[in-house]
Amino acid sequence: MILLSVSSSSSSPIAAVLSVALLLIYFSEATLGAPCPINGFPIVRNISELPQDNYGRLGLSHMTVAGSVLHGMKEVEIWLQTFAPGSGTPIHRHSCEEVFVVLKGNGTLYLAETHGSFPGKPIEFQICANSTIHIPINDAHQVKNTGHEDLQVLVIISRPPIKVFAYDDWFMPHTAARLKFPYYWDEQCLQESQKDEL
Repeated sequence: MILLSVSSSSSSPIAAVLSVALLLIYFSEATLGAPCPINGFPIVRNISELPQDNYGRLGLSHMTVAGSVLHGMKEVEIWLQTFAPGSGTPIHRHSCEEVFVVLKGNGTLYLAETHGSFPGKPIEFQICANSTIHIPINDAHQVKNTGHEDLQVLVIISRPPIKVFAYDDWFMPHTAARLKFPYYWDEQCLQESQKDEL
């Protein structure tokens, strides 16, 4: 903790500027430089200041706009994701509803109803800026950037944390899909927040 006292009678303008600079450096290192800089859910934020990561997925830039780990959200999470040309999500399904709003770029949504023993051949939907996509609970899907520029989507999911089942292909049996639960994009923040203080 830094305490600074500036008395108008004994300090010069230079001392005041240095004090403010020290405060700015302290707060920028304590919040912006940290891997999990957001604590709580402020009313107004600048989205360009939110942390981004690719989480080991080439061609992805993920930003949690409102999440269960970083912000304590209980009913929804909101992500901003950008996919480079040729990249996309894995084939997967999850235990929640999902809505995409395409902000820019072009791509393809692959969607398979998962009522049989495997997803099966998906239906293809072309998506572009201003498209909205609704993914029903447990329907296997994949979003791919099939265009020539970045594909940027705003993603809203219900009921975090979610159960995610990942598939190697569309004909992999549901029983062989890999389960990840709970699934948190910002898992490193969850681990940091659970550290023992002693």
